[in-house]
Amino acid sequence: QVQLVESGGGSVQAGGSLNLSCATSIFWPYCMAWFRQAPGKEREGVASIDSDGKINYAASVKGRFTLSKDNNKNILDLHMSNVEPEDTAMYYCAADICRPTPWIPPPTDFAHWGQGTQVTVSS
Repeated sequence: QVQLVESGGGSVQAGGSLNLSCATSIFWPYCMAWFRQAPGKEREGVASIDSDGKINYAASVKGRFTLSKDNNKNILDLHMSNVEPEDTAMYYCAADICRPTPWIPPPTDFAHWGQGTQVTVSS
């Protein structure tokens, strides 16, 4: 069974940085992704990495967020820099077997989810 545990959320001022981590029981051949959901909004993809190691970012975070994977520790990190109030949301780690795609797969493509970690950015 795939287990995903997020950590690292919290409150930060606009322009600051925050690092989210997702500890997982397995990496290959799974695709993994970070999603976020703000109150009243749909869950949206933030960044994903496929089984070939290709990383995709949402346009709203490209250049500010960096996704990285530590295969030795089975951890997927999302480093958030220059954060904005619009980044405020519950952030979720997700995983599933998938084919490489040039975009972030939709949430419906992922069967395994973590419990989420809250990120709040104040202006």
